[in-house]
Amino acid sequence: MKEKLLNLMKNAYAKYSNFPVAAIVITKDNKEFSGVNVEDASYHAGSCAERVALFSMITSGYKKGDIKEINIMTSSKNIATPCFVCRQMISELCDLDTKINCYNNKGDLKTFTVASLCPHPFSSDDLKR
Repeated sequence: MKEKLLNLMKNAYAKYSNFPVAAIVITKDNKEFSGVNVEDASYHAGSCAERVALFSMITSGYKKGDIKEINIMTSSKNIATPCFVCRQMISELCDLDTKINCYNNKGDLKTFTVASLCPHPFSSDDLKR
């Protein structure tokens, strides 16, 4: 997985932050969906690698609960976790025990669950009156 992420990260369009990120979502039937971060000058119109991969999965017909794991690699020497916008989308589409594997640029790994990254998620229940 490390090599796949390293190669995928080369496709990131991160000319403003200079912080390439790659993500691979693996479904329970072992289908892989890739994503990289794509930036623009206004920052707000771009998207993180995690969401690109998740959106690709949804576009292909997969649904909430179909995800086995998410693998993420950043260009940092530190192991970074998904931003809070990505955590919101992850909490919407994954089971609480779904593994989130986070790698640094050397391939060091730290594994989390959705429950540990998103202990108090905002959900559709919060929208009820």
